[in-house]
Amino acid sequence: MTSTTIAGPPRLDSAVRLAHLTKTYPNGPEQVTALQGVSLDIQPGAFTAIMGPSGSGKSTFLNLAAGLDTPTSGHVFIGDTDITELSVDAVTRFRRRHIGFVFQAYNLIGHLTVAENIQLPMLLDGRRPDEQWQNALIESVGLTGMADRLPGELSGGQAQRVAIARALITRPTVVFADEPTGALDRRTGEQVLEVLRGTAKRFAQTLVLVTHDPNVASTADDVLFLSDGRLAGGFVAPTTDQIVARLVELGR
Repeated sequence: MTSTTIAGPPRLDSAVRLAHLTKTYPNGPEQVTALQGVSLDIQPGAFTAIMGPSGSGKSTFLNLAAGLDTPTSGHVFIGDTDITELSVDAVTRFRRRHIGFVFQAYNLIGHLTVAENIQLPMLLDGRRPDEQWQNALIESVGLTGMADRLPGELSGGQAQRVAIARALITRPTVVFADEPTGALDRRTGEQVLEVLRGTAKRFAQTLVLVTHDPNVASTADDVLFLSDGRLAGGFVAPTTDQIVARLVELGR
């Protein structure tokens, strides 16, 4: 049974629910539609990969679902909260407490240590980090003994592990990841993906990941495809061959 539903009535136990989500941007005298009428439910604990050709709306999808941008119309629910109905300040507070985000470019602060970078979402929210929880995360992502290092002393894979721990420090309802292995070599990317999947599973996080890599997407519970800003089907327990064939159909 799929953990992600593309159509049908909304489920009350959804971790993420998008309802008729549309985003348009001005382009001179015209409007460009980046996302059009997207509705779906992602259930708690699911690992869902989002794929599609360049310009299909993947980044827009992720930014809207994570509350980093606002839709032109439609609604985004994280748990029972409609974040599209919140003020800008309220969305920021909600995101710090309930949403984790892993950026492809890591976005670590160069003058802060590994531990301080991990703590940052809680410090910005005016809360003291739970040291025991922080240490558990550091151990889980394979950074034991590196808490006092600066980002400049880390490899790309280690920096991404810090970003994963930072995304999990607030015990979020859902973790969004934007091409988290895209800037890494294959071996390091596989290690980082395993860490991301393993920690999300261990700590009961829902994971939504945008990727261009069929091998990465094949490790997900479900994969959904976007094309021209619309949902274009998907697979449960996808195989790499299925994914590649579908991307070819969509004009990857």
